[in-house]
Amino acid sequence: MKKFAYILMIALAASLYSCGDDFLDSETKSAFDETVVFSNYTLAEYNVFSISETFGHTNNYRGRFLPWYGFNTDIEWYVSTTIDAKSEIATYDIKTNNSQLNLDNGPYNEIYAGIERANICINGLRKYGDIENKADMAYLLGESLTLRAFLYYELLKAWGDVPARFAPITSETIYLPKSDRDVIYKQILADLDEAAGYLPWPATTAATMTTDRVNKAFAHGLYARIALAASGYALRPEDGAVGTGDAGSIRLSSDAELSKEVLYPKVLEKLQEVIASNSASLYGNYEQLWRDFNNFDLTAGKETLFVIPFSDSRGRWNYTFAVRTNISGSNRAGTVGPAPSLYFDYKKEDQRRDLSCVNFKYEKDGVVEPANIENWYFGKYRFQWMEKAPYTGGNDDGIKPIVMRYSDILLMAAEVANELEQLSTAQGYLKEVRKRATGAEAESYVAALNSKKKMFDAIVEERKLEFVGEFLRKGDLIRWNMLKDKLDESIQNYRDLKSVSGNYAYLNSEGDVWYRETAEGLEFYGMNGERVAPEGEEWIKKGGYITKDSEGQTEERASTVYTANPNTHMYWPIFDATIINSQGSLVNDFGY
Repeated sequence: MKKFAYILMIALAASLYSCGDDFLDSETKSAFDETVVFSNYTLAEYNVFSISETFGHTNNYRGRFLPWYGFNTDIEWYVSTTIDAKSEIATYDIKTNNSQLNLDNGPYNEIYAGIERANICINGLRKYGDIENKADMAYLLGESLTLRAFLYYELLKAWGDVPARFAPITSETIYLPKSDRDVIYKQILADLDEAAGYLPWPATTAATMTTDRVNKAFAHGLYARIALAASGYALRPEDGAVGTGDAGSIRLSSDAELSKEVLYPKVLEKLQEVIASNSASLYGNYEQLWRDFNNFDLTAGKETLFVIPFSDSRGRWNYTFAVRTNISGSNRAGTVGPAPSLYFDYKKEDQRRDLSCVNFKYEKDGVVEPANIENWYFGKYRFQWMEKAPYTGGNDDGIKPIVMRYSDILLMAAEVANELEQLSTAQGYLKEVRKRATGAEAESYVAALNSKKKMFDAIVEERKLEFVGEFLRKGDLIRWNMLKDKLDESIQNYRDLKSVSGNYAYLNSEGDVWYRETAEGLEFYGMNGERVAPEGEEWIKKGGYITKDSEGQTEERASTVYTANPNTHMYWPIFDATIINSQGSLVNDFGY
């Protein structure tokens, strides 16, 4: 136990710039411990598990990063219009002293704690793991490299540029300035290249039977996700100006190694290797995918490739994002939901629509009622579907958020193949995802995508419809340089919806709808172009549902989607608590 305590204490030092030099330079005991720990599989595995343990820390992924990163976008809107420390995060107007994130143990510092644990594991396994001869120890090295790459990608997508730490800290390296993100991108891409050689495919070894451990398919997919971000657009300081307070501009990297010409052929090769492996597949039924998700199905070899490995009693995913429900007298979930007009962007037959966009909520004693047209909820996440481990209250639900699904592999492959002038290949990958959603319609839909531009536009749309509430959209819009434009488009769609004009003129002219209760909540009539009342006394009319109080509600809601320019505030600042403890080594860019 003393051995483990030493390693975990060193890891904690990475996140708090305040530990003494004597402690950090105590080498004799650590060298002995490394020899013992990283030459023994069980002890080494425990230490690799310590990397994932950081996800569940109160102010890390569990209670701060996942609940607050990823919105607002053109498909995912924060529900409340109240201006406070929470809404300023969602509306791109965050301050360096934000009370939700300006914490000594906030996500920035906690993610670095996970990275330090990974660095210790990688260093120890390379020295003492005999990875050339022991496949199980090689797996642990591959797992550590993959988790470190994932954690660094999370830092880059939230903060833009951060310090590069790829070795255990010492007294000389505890205070580091920011590095240009390209240095980190190249390192973690190389790490994933190496890791894939150590990792088995899903469900082929004891370690890869569940999706809370990494596997080769996820490593390849993560390589693709990171490469697309590295080669795409982003707000960047000028070359050589990282960490100087530079405001930056939206541009591509100037590093030739991170260009699409260099990275995309590698990306497509890795994605096609996943596809050819038959180690994952799409669910035939989109609803069953999410029923299984809510029931903690971690079986590898299906659609899900990797989840955040919360313990069964940790995490606030459904607690934050599920259909709003009153449990034991308290309202839970519904903090963020689909943009109000998104429902109407799906085709009527698209099986994703009613799973992604729900406009009802559960009140006390399970009474189900219509929600306001402004307050849609993610139907993928439901307390009512948590049959294996029902949620009964409290601050944690144990749900393990999905990091990557096989549909993302297919859509990334379609995007990259299209960019490489392989249109027919791109059509095939897109059609797989579309066919699951809309059936026979997919054939004619994809056949009409007969140009590179049409295919790209279709992929932008398909990713929107496929990943609602999974919070991939913000990263996608940033790398496509579409963030503000798509937010503005979404706001205008909402205005059009409330006035029943423009794109939504087919709706009932009075904005009326009718609803009735079903086993799964409420069924609505009048939202698919129906203009007359349905037959049957069980239907309840809700007059003017869409247009009611149109002018006041529309402008208040529209004006709080973003209150600062998303193009200049697409990243969070490093918060005051961390800046102060950095001994002058850290400086905010981007105008913060």
